[in-house]
Order: sequence, then C-alpha cells, then structure tokens
Amino acid sequence: MKRIGLLLLFISSFAFSQQSSQEYLKSSIPIKEYVKDGITVKSFDFNSFEPYLHQNDETTYVINFWATWCLPCVKELPYFEQLNEKYKGQNVKVILVSLDLPKKVESNLIPFIKKKNLKSEIIHLNDPDANTWIEKVDKSWAGSIPATVIYNKNSRVFAEDSYSSLKELEEELLTIIKK
Repeated sequence: MKRIGLLLLFISSFAFSQQSSQEYLKSSIPIKEYVKDGITVKSFDFNSFEPYLHQNDETTYVINFWATWCLPCVKELPYFEQLNEKYKGQNVKVILVSLDLPKKVESNLIPFIKKKNLKSEIIHLNDPDANTWIEKVDKSWAGSIPATVIYNKNSRVFAEDSYSSLKELEEELLTIIKK
C-alpha cells in the first residue's frame, strides 16, 4: 500500500512539473473579482500574485506596478499599452499591477481603465503588508512607484523609475529578449 502511495505521489509531482507556466498562473486564485461596466479586475494578495514574478517559460514578462493617483505612473502607461500592442503574439506579456486602495477599485480604477481604454492585463494587488513583499519583488526596491520588472527565464531587470518614452521602455525589453 505504501508503494502505491509513493507511486501516486511521484506521478502527481511529475504531472505538476509538466504543467505549463501559463496553466500555473491560471491556478492563482484571486481574493476578489471586481466587475463594473463590463470590466473585470482580479484582486490578489501577494502570495497568490507571486507566481506572476517567477515564470520559467518562453515568454518575456513586463510587470509594471502603478496606481491611478500616481502622476508619473499614469504618464508612462501609454508606453506599456503601445509595447503590449507592438509585441502582441511575440511571447511578450504586459501586466499592469494596480496598487490602488481596495475601496477605490470600483470608484477609481475601473472607470480609469474604461476611460483610457487599457488593453493590457490589469490586476489589483491587495496586500497592505508591503514591508514583507516589496523586497520579494526586488531586493533593491525601496517601494516607490512606478516600478517595473522585465524578465524571462534567462534574465531579469528591475527599474524603480518611470520610463520617459516607448523607445526607452522598448530598449529595456530588448536587452532581456536578446539574452
């Protein structure tokens, strides 16, 4: 009986290791979903969000931490949207991680998404204990936004500053893609 249990454990661990990164992300369960005006925003605590930071597949991830109240964040959002459109279908995934307060998701974030017609994937990070998760994003992060992580299975870069142009953001992306 113990041998069957061990065999089942081995088979299930092998099956999990064969699960694609995208499937693993799909298994990240949001703590809440906000739905308004035809827009859905999934809200995660850091533990359920963390897999977004550690994918090991053929995709390059561009993860931008921002908020609707942050003027430099809002100013650079069009560059992320343009990057998302330009690299659609090229194994580049742009994810905009809103740090807006949970009570502002329906009143500020969703109307902002609709008004700006944002097409990138947008998720909401609802974990007030930033002191425990900020350094898990990047050890050098002091916590200010905007902040961006660009990574793939070969390389990773972190920027705690805003991008001044699509060209600057794209150059950063290309340094990661080419590694």
